[in-house]
Amino acid sequence: MNLKILLIIIALALLVSLVALYQPGALSENRRPVEQYIGPGAATSPAPIPSNGPAEEATQDFLYGRVTTDDGATYEGRLRFGGDQEAFWGNYFNGVKDDNPWSDYVPPERLTQKRRLVEIFGFEISLGERQIDLRRPFMGRFGDIAGIEAGGRDLWVTLKSGTRIHLDRFAADDFADGLRVWDGRRGVVDLDEWRIRAIELLPTGRPGGAPDRLHGTVRTRHGEFTGFIQWDREQCVGADELFGRTAEGKLRLRFDTIRSIAPRSRDSALVTLHDGRHIVLSGTREVGSGHGGNFVDDRRYGRVLVSWNAFERVDFNDGGSGPAYTDFPPGSPLTGSVTTRAGRSLTGRLVYDLDESETTETLDAPSRGVNYNIPFGLIASIVLAPQEERGAQAVRVTLHDGEELQLEPAGDLGEANAGMLIFVEGRQGPDYVPWTDIEQVDFDRPRAMYPPLAGR
Repeated sequence: MNLKILLIIIALALLVSLVALYQPGALSENRRPVEQYIGPGAATSPAPIPSNGPAEEATQDFLYGRVTTDDGATYEGRLRFGGDQEAFWGNYFNGVKDDNPWSDYVPPERLTQKRRLVEIFGFEISLGERQIDLRRPFMGRFGDIAGIEAGGRDLWVTLKSGTRIHLDRFAADDFADGLRVWDGRRGVVDLDEWRIRAIELLPTGRPGGAPDRLHGTVRTRHGEFTGFIQWDREQCVGADELFGRTAEGKLRLRFDTIRSIAPRSRDSALVTLHDGRHIVLSGTREVGSGHGGNFVDDRRYGRVLVSWNAFERVDFNDGGSGPAYTDFPPGSPLTGSVTTRAGRSLTGRLVYDLDESETTETLDAPSRGVNYNIPFGLIASIVLAPQEERGAQAVRVTLHDGEELQLEPAGDLGEANAGMLIFVEGRQGPDYVPWTDIEQVDFDRPRAMYPPLAGR
């Protein structure tokens, strides 16, 4: 065989090999794509869950506003903080208050607590006293906020009621992540926090093309919570994605393709899709022990945060439209009465924990791996255990609809509570009652609230 014929045979063999390699299904398991995506455009993607009602009505729950930058430019449209985080009126803007004006009503020596006794070799040793920490977090629903202003190291949040709250800018993560605006003239614009001078929140206009919200039932060992959901405290629309790893590599799933999610182990979850497939995801904080918990806007309580340890399963379903900006009435002053352990009763305007003074502010306390954020306007009473049992006994919180919750003595119900001010009509200044002296607090029922009050 001469050299020319040999070369022709070799070339034909290579051509046959290449054709076989690129036939459908010829890729081996080791040659599969490193990262896969399931969502609109993917061959296996089901259609998103349809929403009920007119398109415009179904978008009134999205954040909307006018943003002014430091150079005087203005942008108006649908808003989303961090680009992929808070997007709805029921979501919370978080920060830390830079000062506490209510503490001026209390003599400094009364804002001390005795430290717990320490036992060493059978002897109890007192560690003296400590000053109560009066630095308080701010948690406000966007529906209760009129506007946000920034300047230097300061943030100012103005509520619909007119109350103006001073925040430490460097402790406001929601603001630090920047803001995305769907502007009607300029398109989608991402603004860094240092460009933003002011945000004026407005009733939602015509955002156009807004995605569906995540809604469903989150199940725990001790109960279920139903409402709009923020998975891992962030993802809240169908277009958001769940990240993880499978045996075949990285995988991104759009939430509108997911029917349910359940923990499979400490660091993995079983995901069931609408097309019936079951996928085990692991390897990221979104599906394991690093998970930040799931927010659920349960109308009974305002909002709860279900920890990964308490979480058993979420089943997604269509929730329709959430509350619009106009569904949140301005907050009103907290009023009611405080009963002390000595039997004294004081009635008037209340300031709880030297911090919360309006019906839209929240009582924050845990129970069995679930943290409750209950607007004070929903609460009828708080009854504490006897002083000697406070560390072990739950606190009874009764809502205006008659439901009773047994919450742990922690958070706003714990020993770090700074006590209460009661502005009794006709007196020059308020009465101050330390937390250790309080037996019961009864709150007046407000005229208007969101969620709307029900029951007795």
